[in-house]
Amino acid sequence: MRINTLDALLHAVKDRPRKRLAVAWANDDHTLEAVHAAVEAGLVEAILVGDEAVMRQVCADHALPVERFRLVHAATDTEAAAKAVALVRSGEADLLMKGLLSTDKYMKAILSKEQGLLDPGAILSHVTVMEHPGHSKLLIAGDVAVIPEPEIKEKLAILGYLVKTARALGIEVPKVAVLAASEQVQPKLRSSVEAAMLSKMAERGQIKGALVDGPMALDGAVDPESARIKGMGGSVAGDADCLLFPNLEAGNTFYKTGTKLGGAEIAAVVAGARVPCVLSSRGDSAKTKLSSIALAALLA
Repeated sequence: MRINTLDALLHAVKDRPRKRLAVAWANDDHTLEAVHAAVEAGLVEAILVGDEAVMRQVCADHALPVERFRLVHAATDTEAAAKAVALVRSGEADLLMKGLLSTDKYMKAILSKEQGLLDPGAILSHVTVMEHPGHSKLLIAGDVAVIPEPEIKEKLAILGYLVKTARALGIEVPKVAVLAASEQVQPKLRSSVEAAMLSKMAERGQIKGALVDGPMALDGAVDPESARIKGMGGSVAGDADCLLFPNLEAGNTFYKTGTKLGGAEIAAVVAGARVPCVLSSRGDSAKTKLSSIALAALLA
């Protein structure tokens, strides 16, 4: 069954066995409220790694039952990140989540060659599922947060993560739009040329399990009327499920425009590590963090 809203995502994950979530530096109310909601909803069992006294106090201040969590003490945020990753490596946790620590410290723990979660040759990428009030279905986008200027090898990895996420959401054959400034192939634009390459690779069967088309401008990818006016053919035009952005600047601008000006709700994970990793911003709402936990649990 296709999942078309983030609320439907939460309900879908409730019907599955609970995953074990390790939270790095779980010292803030937004993180703890989201994790508590995920525990109460039956999505996960939670292991909180952080300053135990602070975590207990935040739980008390917000009437959160601390006994619902397993607490692991860490004196610093760096230590908390390392201990949370170690819980995943040891098999005690199925998912990882960032709490009140900076993204660079969180990612450093994941990327550690000796003690991290990245297998040789793996490529990390950020996958966002966006529910926009002006659009009829969820959009799956990447990369908006991790890879600054993806080359063709990295775009293939991003595309694979987008397709995997779409299929987990019940989309049997995802439609992927490879975005550029225009649907016309422009030889001087690397994004345009690489979009055409990916489209041709899919046409020849080198990319399986999805319909891939590009280059496409955003309007022609998601708006049927724009696609019709522009004379864009194919099954992806005007009806894309997945958006592959040419670089981080374009993807991040789309992400923040949607959330800050367009009223969109999102769920997001980092893919490519041994387990899905929730990488929500420290300023994200508890709802965003809850939806991201649900998405990670779906993908685990």
